[in-house]
Amino acid sequence: MLGAMQDFDLRVTHLIDHAARETGSREIVTRWADGSESRTTWAGIRHDALRMTQALRKLGVQKGDRIATLAMNHSRHLVSWYGAVGVGGVLHTINPRLFDDQLEYIANHAEDVVLLYDAAFAPIIERMKPKWTTIRNYICYDNGEFEAWIGAEDGNTTWATGDERDPCMLCYTSGTTGNPKGVLYEHRSTFLHAITGLQPAIFDFDARSVMLPVVPMFHAASWGLPWAGAAAGIKFVFSAVNDAAVLCELMNREKVTHSAGVPTVWLATFQHMDATGTTLPTLRQAIIGGSAAPRFMIERLMKAGVNVAHAWGMTETSPIGTTGAKTWDWDDLSFDEQVTIKQMQGRVPFGVELRTVDLGDPTKVLPRDGQTSGALQVRGPWVIKRYFKAEADATDAEQWFDTGDVAILHPDGTLQLTDRTKDVIKSGGEWISSVELENAAMSHPAVAEAAAIGIYHPKWDERPILVVVKKANADVSGDEIKAHLAKSVAKWWLPDAVEFVDSIPHGGTGKVSKKDLRDQFRDYKLADA
Repeated sequence: MLGAMQDFDLRVTHLIDHAARETGSREIVTRWADGSESRTTWAGIRHDALRMTQALRKLGVQKGDRIATLAMNHSRHLVSWYGAVGVGGVLHTINPRLFDDQLEYIANHAEDVVLLYDAAFAPIIERMKPKWTTIRNYICYDNGEFEAWIGAEDGNTTWATGDERDPCMLCYTSGTTGNPKGVLYEHRSTFLHAITGLQPAIFDFDARSVMLPVVPMFHAASWGLPWAGAAAGIKFVFSAVNDAAVLCELMNREKVTHSAGVPTVWLATFQHMDATGTTLPTLRQAIIGGSAAPRFMIERLMKAGVNVAHAWGMTETSPIGTTGAKTWDWDDLSFDEQVTIKQMQGRVPFGVELRTVDLGDPTKVLPRDGQTSGALQVRGPWVIKRYFKAEADATDAEQWFDTGDVAILHPDGTLQLTDRTKDVIKSGGEWISSVELENAAMSHPAVAEAAAIGIYHPKWDERPILVVVKKANADVSGDEIKAHLAKSVAKWWLPDAVEFVDSIPHGGTGKVSKKDLRDQFRDYKLADA
């Protein structure tokens, strides 16, 4: 027997239809790289996306073809998210911060047929054109080219139809080891992810929300914000440049209530605020992800009345996995207890399941006791089954994805990340969490950034060293930092050395690149080694 409800395929074009119909006059603001600004609406985004759909059809784009973008955050990029899928294509957001060999591999592996790009990335385009073998058409977002391209169309068309499990978006991992891997999202998974993102514990969106996403639209599906934002009909404020002064000015002028970015973005924002006396009086929701947020960062935002949604996820999870949701007894907790909860990665929304397995024996599922750490695995309707173009194997049936993280699960389901499996430091047969060392170091008032890595030791196998960037005009010694660490970590965890540097390497997504840092210190010798 079948049910008697109406059929409604979960395709993401329904999201933009809803936004245009129900909140069509809600603004979409863009601050462009040249300092100019433009304003449109959700109704305008939908109309332009329909015109882009027509223009793509004229280029011969077929269902399933990949349409790439090489662009920052702006309204024309948002149009492309819906115009690409509107023609039945697959949106492929490319990270312009990747190395040339990765850019070459990604576009050719995806078999992109069209690429839209910002003028700022024209040098990349000219350099890569001879190496990209499948791209037939290049369209620049700037200098009137994009507007002229879609301007020849009237928007009097309909979206492509199909199965809700058709692919709609492709995003590649940053490829810290080996070639980047493609994650192929489907309409259904993306739709469910967008609706889930509206929850108070995650993005907390409603029609009053004003979101300035600092997370780039090319990174991990921009954390799903362009889809969830349409579902709620929020106001978006985009900036094509990630300068702290520009972002703070926009936040105050446009009365931004929500923002999202990696910890380094918030560090830069704090530095600008401290230097200028700027405040952010309307901000009420800060989504922090990409890497663990240090305690002082969470404390500062919470003291300013901002709810911190400290999140964990990855490209392979669309990316929502967990957020630092408030517990049922939140109002009875002290401020320090609340910060401790927010410092962890939170709990899953409905649809996501987590478990940890033994690092040495992945068949052994570990208890959720708040003490035992293991390799973190995840499954759910917006979690990857296999990478793009990978062959099916036995793991497909089990549907547990190995995240590469080391974590502790608490009895109430709270996730506490302790490291990456490749970054955990093993000393004398015991594990040392680089993340906990880094967070403890970042709480020192003289430390701007810190990263811990393992260095070979003939007796202990590995010992940690701490690499530190000092805050401007700060003066601190390695011994002072060790004394500070001793207040919060075990004695045998203390780094054997503290090395001060001008900068710590970061990857294409803004995260600290431990691989590059280990390469930088590969010849380092410990004093007692």
